[in-house]
Amino acid sequence: MGDYHLHLHPHGPYTGDGPEPGVYPLGHIEAYVQTAASRGVEELCFTEHLYRCVESGPVLGEFWRDEPKLDLAEQTRRFIEEDRTLSLEAYVDAVQSAKERGLPVLLGLEVDFFPETIEAVLELLEPYPWDLLIGAVHWIGGWSLDHPEAVHEYMRRGVREVYEDYFDLVARLAESGTVDVLAHVDLAKVFGHRPDEPPIDLYRAVVDGAAESRTAVEVNTSGVAGLAAELYPSEEFLEMFHRAGVGITLASDAHRPEDVAREFDTAVAAARDVGYGTRLRFRRRAATEVPL
Repeated sequence: MGDYHLHLHPHGPYTGDGPEPGVYPLGHIEAYVQTAASRGVEELCFTEHLYRCVESGPVLGEFWRDEPKLDLAEQTRRFIEEDRTLSLEAYVDAVQSAKERGLPVLLGLEVDFFPETIEAVLELLEPYPWDLLIGAVHWIGGWSLDHPEAVHEYMRRGVREVYEDYFDLVARLAESGTVDVLAHVDLAKVFGHRPDEPPIDLYRAVVDGAAESRTAVEVNTSGVAGLAAELYPSEEFLEMFHRAGVGITLASDAHRPEDVAREFDTAVAAARDVGYGTRLRFRRRAATEVPL
């Protein structure tokens, strides 16, 4: 198996847990590999957040400035200032060095989707030897929808409207074909908020876009132990992807070595239950099917 969504540093201010942000000491990536091997996972793809890298600043711009709700804009401004502590160059060098040491790792990146700047982002990323780009929506305008300091916006905006706004962006990402895999595709449920009825109409636009652009979707286990209390995507959503012929990867979204491949038995069982028998393996952004 492969875990295709991993980060080398936790979010937020440094607390002494692991290496300091932007530092990649010898043995750190090895710790991820060792945990993975103990759980039957033989390949890892690191997918650092682009927005956390200082090189992303000029490309993404101060996108929160256009947010009309000043509390949301200020929360995002502070969060970006706090979290943008990494270097894209240093990150790439660390993973490439691990490859050269013979470790079973791939070079990936988690790309936040902002329609206005995605082309500039792709231009920034073009020179690097990526194995995999995963795409995600963490912001609706200037609102960081998965940050606990901004959770009040779900009630202020209304859950159905949040889902409509969120899935509109995810559908546009899926249609664009700019990334290889959709990350935590129904992240709007991160704090447990759900509309009264499953939003099948919103799911459909994402599935159709992914099928048309041949973009895969990850089965992400990070929601199982949280307030979402299930995989991303939900069983119903995952079954729709399968019926449309959309391929899958497996992902833990771990930010620490001890969390690599967590709940992978749950992910594999869910994928098999809806009909998947294979997953995708990536090399230099080219996918091949391998047994699940």
